[in-house]
Amino acid sequence: MILLTKTINNITSLNLESMENVKKRQSQLTKPLGSLGRLEDLSIQLAGIQCKTFPVLKNKAIFTFAGDHHVVFEEGIASAPMEITAQQVENFTRGGGAVNALANHCGARVVVIDMGVATKYNRSEFVKDKFIDYGAANISRGPAMTRDQAIRALEGGIEAVEEEIQNGLDILGVGEMGIGNTTPSSAIYSLYTGLSPDAVTGPGAGIDDDILKKKIEVVQRALDINKPDKEDAIDVLSKIGGFEIGGMAGAMLGAASHNIPVVVDGFISTAAACLARTLNPLVDDYLVLSHFSAERGFSHAADHVGQKPLLDLGLRLGEGTGAALGISLADAAVRALTEMSTFKEAGVIDVKEI
Repeated sequence: MILLTKTINNITSLNLESMENVKKRQSQLTKPLGSLGRLEDLSIQLAGIQCKTFPVLKNKAIFTFAGDHHVVFEEGIASAPMEITAQQVENFTRGGGAVNALANHCGARVVVIDMGVATKYNRSEFVKDKFIDYGAANISRGPAMTRDQAIRALEGGIEAVEEEIQNGLDILGVGEMGIGNTTPSSAIYSLYTGLSPDAVTGPGAGIDDDILKKKIEVVQRALDINKPDKEDAIDVLSKIGGFEIGGMAGAMLGAASHNIPVVVDGFISTAAACLARTLNPLVDDYLVLSHFSAERGFSHAADHVGQKPLLDLGLRLGEGTGAALGISLADAAVRALTEMSTFKEAGVIDVKEI
């Protein structure tokens, strides 16, 4: 709890001087003011986060947090066997996942973090060990974990950031892997948006209408039985969350405390963002929602965290795939800011001065 408290208290507001400097430079670059749209806004945000007029995004990483959820198997609403989580973790370490391909595209390294994979596997040196337990418990019958485990999950995410800073970390993408994790995420969405489970619960990786109806009932039962306190993010995580969700929320807090921007992947990582911002609302300014998830209910969660996603490509894979694309746009925003000439440097007439 000491690490968590210290991290939360170390998050500060964005640097206004750096942001004003970037706004001024944007007005002097060889383009009509505002013509690069969201890229200009993103460059200003990154400057405020890093406290630099010229943000640096040399060292990029995507954290893929892995964990399982017994609720979907015990209640018969799983879209795939539990073993796939462990198998995909091994696949990621070999570079064979979609997240690996898109991380290569944006020049980021992939860091796989085991928070609570239920199936035993040969954990290689390429998997960061933050393991807490063999999957979160059935939230429709009781809490997902103990309060102590929830704190450990959050601190595991913080520790992962602290460790990777030693390898260089200018921007962080956050994603996950876990069969069934749309179920706890839907419960978190329902709690924080105030909407009913049927408004925020979708088919996840692919279930039919009958199982979807059952899934909605499971989400409602989880809320009714556990009665999480939405003002207490640790209570919410312990009652209706998951280990990888806690790890992502912790990583967001940890990155923000070190002035590192966080590109949030999709449905599940945005549920983690709901928890992180409850622990410290200042974390909002450090987050960039990468894409508009195709999962039902995502728009309501995006509104809750006050963010407009950068892309809308119909993505719903997770892993950090959307975050990789978001990082590439952040890179584009910084390059446009730092590599374009000003009107004066280029010898081009600034029509605003005529």
